[in-house]
Amino acid sequence: MATITARENVQRLVPYVAGKPIEEVQRELGITDIVKLASNESPLGPSAKALEAARKALENIRMYPEGSCYVLRQELVKHLGVEPDMLMFGNGSDDLIHCLGLAYLDPGDEVVTAAPTFVQYRAAALLAGCTLHEVPLKDYTYDLDALADRFNERTRLVFIANPNNPTGTMNTRAEVERLLDRLPERALCVLDEAYYEYIDHPDYPQSIEYVRQGRNVAVLRTFSKIYALAGLRVGYGIAAPEVVRAVDQVREPFNVNTVAQYAAAASLQDPDQVLRSRRVNDEGKKMFCEAFDCLGLKYAPSQANFVFVDLGRDSVEVADALLRKGVIIRSGKIFGTPTCARVTVGLPEENRRFIAALKEVLA
Repeated sequence: MATITARENVQRLVPYVAGKPIEEVQRELGITDIVKLASNESPLGPSAKALEAARKALENIRMYPEGSCYVLRQELVKHLGVEPDMLMFGNGSDDLIHCLGLAYLDPGDEVVTAAPTFVQYRAAALLAGCTLHEVPLKDYTYDLDALADRFNERTRLVFIANPNNPTGTMNTRAEVERLLDRLPERALCVLDEAYYEYIDHPDYPQSIEYVRQGRNVAVLRTFSKIYALAGLRVGYGIAAPEVVRAVDQVREPFNVNTVAQYAAAASLQDPDQVLRSRRVNDEGKKMFCEAFDCLGLKYAPSQANFVFVDLGRDSVEVADALLRKGVIIRSGKIFGTPTCARVTVGLPEENRRFIAALKEVLA
């Protein structure tokens, strides 16, 4: 058989490596009591309203989904105060990142983002054959002035994760607006706000206002994090109608399944879900930071549902040792940060177990 090779751009891509599933650890190590703090999932689970809506939606799965996400769209219109034609939907917000790349990037264009950050920004640029500028973080945070220094007439997409994944740090309103003031006319700034609902900082930018003002901004959010619907894969974006139309032209038909649409819509009808999750998350982050202080470990100030910590040694070795104690965390290997790790906030008993295991491993 003749050798068939993929496009050069595809060969340069590194497949996304997900956090290790509990089931895989059970099979490999024979451990049954496992705590997973690796994938920034909500420890509380979905709203009861979302589960009920999902069960009801299962009765109609013989039929194709509503292609326009009508029910979810109407709920978000009420929730956000935006026009229906300002909303786009994806199979997770990473689907929308991919679609934005398809819609706007040509070979020779340039993409600007930071490093380390969410890996799908890099994938969008490489897949399109674009030049990618990855600006190093400054104090664990996007250096937006340095990003803007990379702008030129070929800049097409600018990706900003706010808060950033994997560090959890955020950029302020003033920093974001300073960058937007320097944004080239043909460039689109994508503000990825997957952890938006966890934010409690008074200087966080109200990014939807930039869209209303007519700036070249697209805002991405998700139901995977605080709404605990990661397994259903549903994300959404807020942008100018012409950006939404461009994404609709390249997205897969029926890219958000029926169960996901109705569960997400029902989640918006349960504001207590967000309040409960914030409370548990704030308490867990405080517990982590106090433990890291006692251990003399440096960590980033997080506005998300995880903490990025410098373990002071090979994070892969520490993660493997914790794994054998039934605790799954995310080593820094995928982020290019050899001594750092990302730890998701869990339930109080899960957090205590991680802290106890970490103390044993580091000792």
